[in-house]
Amino acid sequence: MLDIGYALSNRFPDPPQTDYRRADVHALRHDLFCGDVYLADTKEDRELSTAWGWVPVLDFAWALCDIVESIDRDPAGSRASRPQYAELDFTESTDRLLFERRFGWVDIEAEWLPADEPPLTFSHAELRREARDFLHDLLADLIDLHEDLGENPAVWTLQARHPRIK
Repeated sequence: MLDIGYALSNRFPDPPQTDYRRADVHALRHDLFCGDVYLADTKEDRELSTAWGWVPVLDFAWALCDIVESIDRDPAGSRASRPQYAELDFTESTDRLLFERRFGWVDIEAEWLPADEPPLTFSHAELRREARDFLHDLLADLIDLHEDLGENPAVWTLQARHPRIK
């Protein structure tokens, strides 16, 4: 089972003068809500995690949802034998998460781990559902911290673009 989580950093707080209601997409994705993230396979007791403290957490959730959709473009869907690839790069680093989808399964590797470390593997459907749940749970947490964020049109658009899957 997949678990996606985060922790906000105390070392990289948001600027106190931030107007969350009017923050633009660039600020939301790159300048605010820094911390660390993880993807965990709870069945295998393995995880891919950052420990840098500066990862833009909302950008990670946003990009993960976009990546899940980008590796679902083959008309054959879960029957597609041709691999589909995507990567998530971390802005302040050369490290990346690498995604490979084939036959409805997605392998996820972290470049910062040893090369002999096997990838985490999840069904595409589970990854899509959990990524969207993570995005919506994260936004709920951030809106609890900063009420004005809930009035930001970019957040509304993001929530509509990646609704929860029941």
